[in-house]
Amino acid sequence: MSRDRLGDLVADITSCRRCPRLVAWRESVARTKVARFRHDVYWGRPVPGFGDPTAHLLLVGLAPAAHGGNRTGRVFTGDSRGVSGEMLFAALHRTGYSPRPRSLSPSDGLRLRDVYIAAVNRCAPPANKPTTAERDACLPFLARELRLLPRVRVILALGGYAWDALLRALADEGYQVTPKPRFGHGAEVSVGPYILLGSYHPSQQNAFTGRLTPRMLQDVLERARGITHPATTE
Repeated sequence: MSRDRLGDLVADITSCRRCPRLVAWRESVARTKVARFRHDVYWGRPVPGFGDPTAHLLLVGLAPAAHGGNRTGRVFTGDSRGVSGEMLFAALHRTGYSPRPRSLSPSDGLRLRDVYIAAVNRCAPPANKPTTAERDACLPFLARELRLLPRVRVILALGGYAWDALLRALADEGYQVTPKPRFGHGAEVSVGPYILLGSYHPSQQNAFTGRLTPRMLQDVLERARGITHPATTE
């Protein structure tokens, strides 16, 4: 019987050095910093997932931001010029998954409810673009996460990159859908024991152009909650 635990997975993720390009980039960013964070000590390592280990919802993004998760050690947290974390945590708060509408750092005491947040790639990539080889090197971490979160029933992919990576990871676990489901905002498909949902990524570009609005993201999260906690009828 496997004795793998979430704590073991976190340790393996944070010590990973599989991808030389990403190792060099994340450590360079942590040394050079940017002016607004010049006094901060950067994390500069792979960023593990975090949240409720009994979660029914797993939320998966692309990768940590260079001056966000790569600085704080928590994905979707800390880049004051980004909107991804601001939009995401506000939506999580409105749908009951987070007690607060903002995440500042891993030491802020935030405790998510019924959701676990991770990323396909655990290191901040140059230009926010991991290579195919770098994606594939990280997928085993995602597969382990799924095995170690036994109550997860819904997986929410933030963006087409996460959608494709999740389908690959699930296929490697023996859950394959043919033909390949197409990504789109609000896309929904059954994959083995899971429901895979799609949402546009809460990136600055998507937010500023109106491609993704706070209401749209909230609707997808409400759909996730409706699947895992359907309303009872008399």
